[in-house]
Amino acid sequence: MRLRGVERVTAQVGSNWAGNYVFGSPELVMPESVEQLEELVGSRRRIRAIGSRHSFNDLADSAGTLVSLVDREPEPRLDTGRMTVSVAAGTRYGVLASWLHAQGYALHNMGSLPHISVAGAIATGTHGSGNALGNLSTAVSGLQLVTSDGQLLEVDRTHPQFEGMVVSLGALGIVTRVTLDIQPTFDVRQDVYEGLPWDVALTEFEAITSSAYSVSLFTDWLGDTIQGSWFKTRLAAGETGSMPPRMFGATAATTETSLVEGEDNTTVQGGIPGPWSERLPHFRLDSTPSNGDELQTEYFVDRRQAPDALAAVRALGDSIAPHLLITELRTMAADELWLSPATGRPSLTIHFTWKNEPAAVARLVPQIQAALAPFDARPHWGKVNTMTAADIAPLYPRLTEFAALAERMDPQHRFRNAYLERVLGLED
Repeated sequence: MRLRGVERVTAQVGSNWAGNYVFGSPELVMPESVEQLEELVGSRRRIRAIGSRHSFNDLADSAGTLVSLVDREPEPRLDTGRMTVSVAAGTRYGVLASWLHAQGYALHNMGSLPHISVAGAIATGTHGSGNALGNLSTAVSGLQLVTSDGQLLEVDRTHPQFEGMVVSLGALGIVTRVTLDIQPTFDVRQDVYEGLPWDVALTEFEAITSSAYSVSLFTDWLGDTIQGSWFKTRLAAGETGSMPPRMFGATAATTETSLVEGEDNTTVQGGIPGPWSERLPHFRLDSTPSNGDELQTEYFVDRRQAPDALAAVRALGDSIAPHLLITELRTMAADELWLSPATGRPSLTIHFTWKNEPAAVARLVPQIQAALAPFDARPHWGKVNTMTAADIAPLYPRLTEFAALAERMDPQHRFRNAYLERVLGLED
């Protein structure tokens, strides 16, 4: 059935990527143009955008219509004078990254999954890793979005409230295009080490995480060592680089390491130089991302409190490990985006990839949150957690300003949903 050129799907919307959440929206609509999206927004009482479905909760859902832009053409547009690229909102990061590298340009960082959509990732403050690197949202220099009056709005960093509009959780409108900062392309080598002693990790955490362009540590919280340490080193033109056989008490791996048992889906390791687009993500774009049959939780704490925060979670290791696939520890620079989980402080993220055991995860998540409460832990907006508006409000100094911005931009509350009411206190 079609509505003035708009493809409508009236069957059940289905579930998220992991299958742990079934969307309640009665219809999914795929507009073929921005004009059709404008008409659609103006005609619906409740409407929200759905991206690549990599959230693990009801963040993207709506009591009304869901809109998908992921099948739209990327239509990337380079501006080499301003060193930016503009791209359609539903474009997957890996698609954009491959195109940019072919043109001789790069983004500053990538998430572990290149499969996620650009707009979805920036709306939730999704990140890669690197002490000096902001999350993916910090590269945003411009947004084009359809607001609640069905009109197209374009904003950039000159807008006085731009820092409140980037990480917006879909509360301000449906983003149609995103403009991102770029830089000349570069190569990266990825080296994996095994057996990093926990006592070294806790005493030299900052030195370890600053020893490469991007560093990820993988643990099951058991024993005296961290199983895997992935160092992604940025290379100068023509450089191949070298890494020592031992770093911080860990030993260089001699074989490729997989993050998913039995799957060959990770990017090239072993110190072989390659494009940033094929080394900064953990997983290849042409492969099935991660495990799929899993749940995920993630918390952001001040990196300056990393040793104490990690020790607090490690004390729960015996309870966590039986239900865990892996934990990844990553870092990022502070930013000034109002709802970014890294706003105002350099951050450590503690990410749990759980077995698909909802009852066990539901029992463990409150325990982890209690352990991290002294460190003002902020949850990843799109992951499993039990924090409510009462818990969240003290953690975001500009949340009241964001609520006022959302009310001004969406007075009809078209983009509200149960999640925004529960987590941010915005009336549905």
